[in-house]
Amino acid sequence: MIPEQSAKSKAFVDRLQAFMDAHLYPNEALYEEQLHAGPEKFRVPPIMDELKAKARAEGLWNLFLPHSENGAGLSNLDYAPLAEIMGRVHFASEVFNCSAPDTGNMEVLDRYGTEAQKERWLKPLLDGTIRSSYCMTEPAVASSDATNIETRIERDGDAYVINGRKWWITNAYHPNTRIFILMGKTDPSAPRHLQQSQILIPTDTPGITWIRPLPVLGFFDEPKGQAELLFENVRVPAENIILGEGRGFEISQGRLGPGRIHHCMRILGQCERLLEMTCRRLLSRVAFGKPLASQSVWHERVAEARIHINMARLLTQRAAHLMDTVGNKEARSEISQIKVAATRIGRMVAEIAVQAHGAAGLSSDQGLGYSYTRMQMLRMGDGPDEVHNKVISRIEFDKYRPARSEGHAA
Repeated sequence: MIPEQSAKSKAFVDRLQAFMDAHLYPNEALYEEQLHAGPEKFRVPPIMDELKAKARAEGLWNLFLPHSENGAGLSNLDYAPLAEIMGRVHFASEVFNCSAPDTGNMEVLDRYGTEAQKERWLKPLLDGTIRSSYCMTEPAVASSDATNIETRIERDGDAYVINGRKWWITNAYHPNTRIFILMGKTDPSAPRHLQQSQILIPTDTPGITWIRPLPVLGFFDEPKGQAELLFENVRVPAENIILGEGRGFEISQGRLGPGRIHHCMRILGQCERLLEMTCRRLLSRVAFGKPLASQSVWHERVAEARIHINMARLLTQRAAHLMDTVGNKEARSEISQIKVAATRIGRMVAEIAVQAHGAAGLSSDQGLGYSYTRMQMLRMGDGPDEVHNKVISRIEFDKYRPARSEGHAA
């Protein structure tokens, strides 16, 4: 049984909702206007810094990070409705210093970083004065299987030297990004899941080449951007290794569970916003002599959207509760389930919204094209459906495999 949301979480919900009503929704248009006001492609709208200052002053800051003194003292389950509220506006999570990939990188440093790493990088990330990126995916290999990565991290005296090519690096073009966490191989001869390590690389380190920004179905995801980067003989101090050589997968398992569930929580908020827009549009438009909302095909579509959003919310809450009580590893099936379900439902609701708005849905006026694109991008990010379905099915099969008797294969 999923426990009831705590009183502390409910109080945060009320405060967060009030902040959204007073400051976020009224400034959506201004944010977009400022985002595209200059000739440069990646720029931070001035309103963002104003909103961040207001949010921090009101104590709506670093609301994630469960079980950490650096967080707000909320469990994953308590954080779920807050992330859903933020998801209603695509840039809102940054206002509260709760946006990816910073949240995952902060969690890595909070859990596994040395005191020196925390002082230099975690502290400014928690303060919101810098941003960060996570470098794993590579163009030359199928990176959905992270054991395929080829980037090398080689020890050379008191330093490590990094060589490789990475792409789809979220946030790399953000003007405030100052640190990369990169996953590469330190020992290709080690057992398969002990070859990889993660290391901190300041963005101004010599040898890093920004190859190009990558558009996602035509959108550059400004101001964060998705980058293709080349690392050539990039040298960083040996103390920049996180947790130690061969610990890359261990770190990833601690990072990906929270990251995936945060995405799913925000997707639910985006779905609610899209469904709201759809219903208002259908009630206001007349075709063939009657409101679109009276057409039976739209009854079916709206009902399906509501059913699936509600089911996904319950599944997400269950996964969050299991992460809080039994841990990420034991909740891995539920985490994979919500990743598959939320992005599928998100794409379905986004498609309905585009269709309901007709030709207007194809323009940028309502932001629907970007919403649909983000759903597709999230379906690929943190593992495609096929990878998660493999995890889910393997766990199901394991429940029913004959027990292995000593000395005999089942």
